[in-house]
Amino acid sequence: MLRQILVGLIAGVAFLILDGALNANPMAQRLYAAYQPIARQSVNALAGSAIDLAFGVLLAALFSTLRTSLPGRTRVAKALSFGLIVWFLRVCMRVAGEWIVTVVPADVHAYTLAAGLVQMLIVAGIIAVLLPGRPKNGTKQPAHEYDA
Repeated sequence: MLRQILVGLIAGVAFLILDGALNANPMAQRLYAAYQPIARQSVNALAGSAIDLAFGVLLAALFSTLRTSLPGRTRVAKALSFGLIVWFLRVCMRVAGEWIVTVVPADVHAYTLAAGLVQMLIVAGIIAVLLPGRPKNGTKQPAHEYDA
């Protein structure tokens, strides 16, 4: 459990770094200027950092829970499938909603999709590599046959 929390915090730090690299670079700033009329004038860095760290811990817990159900036999394959699932649920659904309700150029949406994919795959990879696999010997048997 402690290892899972530590891995989650490392993933959260990766979120922070990737948020800065992907959303504060000159190209992203030019694209995201489309949001200027509704954007805050300043960012609450403390709240953003806390949210990214919490997301990292939650994703590590989610990966740990879903690991055996994810497609793939290797950590890399499981990281890829987990990253794609989280990307779809976190990024694609947000972009689809924004596309419907906002007037934002398509290249902004495309950049958000691409940057989110990079971020989710890297964070999922970090989690998959750093979390130890479940032990194969001495695994707990299900209480009922339908729990298997």
